[in-house]
Amino acid sequence: MSDKDAEKFWKQMDKLQKENAMNIDKLREQLKIDEGVKYEIYLDHLGYPTFGIGHLITEADEEHGKPVGTPITEERVNSVFDKDVEIYVSEAKKVFPKLAELPSEAQEVIVNMTFNMGAPRLSKFKKFIAAVEAHNWDTASVEMMDSRWAKQVGNRAVRLRDRIKALA
Repeated sequence: MSDKDAEKFWKQMDKLQKENAMNIDKLREQLKIDEGVKYEIYLDHLGYPTFGIGHLITEADEEHGKPVGTPITEERVNSVFDKDVEIYVSEAKKVFPKLAELPSEAQEVIVNMTFNMGAPRLSKFKKFIAAVEAHNWDTASVEMMDSRWAKQVGNRAVRLRDRIKALA
């Protein structure tokens, strides 16, 4: 390969990587819509103490043991959310090892789903996973809806499905 060909190849790779780069700000806005944002401790639909953008309080959190209604600063919500996104991107990569090679829209949907249900539950979506890996977006969109998760989250599943279907 000539130097000119190599340079062209690497420019194409850089362009592809930029096109596939997940937009974390866009993901944040989507999760704010899907999870909501609360600047106080509240109980989630299962009765677990939560705050911010769907952050389940753990023993490691400084908020652990504080009562429902305790105010949380915007800075703390954003800091915890940034860490949560890192965790869920990492979790999504356990289910989709080539996550970064997927279109950014697919990456965002997958991380959103992982944020919502966790990697162990997402890993059970075998037909969805196979369709995504094959870039068969129509089948992937159908498989998303063929689940108890879709019934539980309603409009969120429809919005995410429509984004995957649009990749077809």
